[in-house]
Amino acid sequence: MNELLNLHNDFIRVIRKKFLDLVTDTEKTIMQMEEDNLFWNPNNHSNSVDIIIKHMSGNLKSRWTDFLTTDGEKPTRNRDDEFESTIQSREELLKIWSEGCQVFLNALDTIQSEHLLQTIYIRNEPHTVMEAIIRSLSHTSSHVGQVIYIAKQVTAEEKWTTLSIPKKKR
Repeated sequence: MNELLNLHNDFIRVIRKKFLDLVTDTEKTIMQMEEDNLFWNPNNHSNSVDIIIKHMSGNLKSRWTDFLTTDGEKPTRNRDDEFESTIQSREELLKIWSEGCQVFLNALDTIQSEHLLQTIYIRNEPHTVMEAIIRSLSHTSSHVGQVIYIAKQVTAEEKWTTLSIPKKKR
């Protein structure tokens, strides 16, 4: 039993750390961008940073609100609306991002060791809580990568500060 508790604690600790790294990278990225560029997209088949953030936040809120007792795709979620540009400012964008992230972090705080293998549902598909956590981390990670990629394309090289280990100058 003690071993299971240690595994639970380590798993939640690692997930929290990795998720907070994504949150920090996203916020650092948004702060480096000119505000107008938050709403830029290269074509009609691509999403702007504001839309990606709005979608990630909506997804996190839907998946992690009452996650042990309700389907992760809430009937109140309008996913299509997440892909409409309605955000007006960097401050509003950061607020929306923070709200979605906080729902996930709060959910992590409620997870007990006996929950990790409990079956929950996302779009009527069964997942263990552990699978759902990894699914959310993966989903968030892929979209954070998109945000960073867009930012690097629209931010002048001399204004960009790397989010990881800088390349060595030769």
